[in-house]
Amino acid sequence: MKKVTFLLAMVVAAAASAQTNWTLDKSHSSVGFSVAHMVISETTGVFKDFDVKVSSTADDFNGATVEFVAKTASVFTDSEKRDGHLRSDDFFNAEKFPELKFKGTLTKQGNKYFLKGDLTIRDVTKAVNFEVAFGGKIKAFGGEKAGFKLTGKVNRQEYGLKFNKALEGGGLVVGDEVEFTCKIELNKAA
Repeated sequence: MKKVTFLLAMVVAAAASAQTNWTLDKSHSSVGFSVAHMVISETTGVFKDFDVKVSSTADDFNGATVEFVAKTASVFTDSEKRDGHLRSDDFFNAEKFPELKFKGTLTKQGNKYFLKGDLTIRDVTKAVNFEVAFGGKIKAFGGEKAGFKLTGKVNRQEYGLKFNKALEGGGLVVGDEVEFTCKIELNKAA
């Protein structure tokens, strides 16, 4: 009887700590950014080619590992000339540095979530901390989905995206602070 109880306890413990993998629902997700332009306004853009993988042992995603990759050549601001400039060595140098990467952990502190980890752009890696809103989980269309909205800021100069020009009235053409807004919908892997 003790062996059966022990085995049952082991099975329950293994099931409780089972890892769940989640994959990106790209058609319901976006990775956007904005940066000050000429001091008076903002320019926005997105990365069109990206992927996210999440692995979690907790139902509420606390402690989940997150891996993100965006292809720098997929940057899109709805201006062909500006997009070409962003892909050049003045900014991403998409030919030499084809990927922007993040690897980190989602942590819950009270009712708030944070995504902490390492962001790599142009082979420069820096620790970052983004705020995350967890939209919840839902069972739908024969599967399970989870939704998140991430916001945070980084200084582009720290990653070697150094292009700028001074304006005659003061200030710079491009701001240093880049704000990210990512809306991510995940599918529970089968």
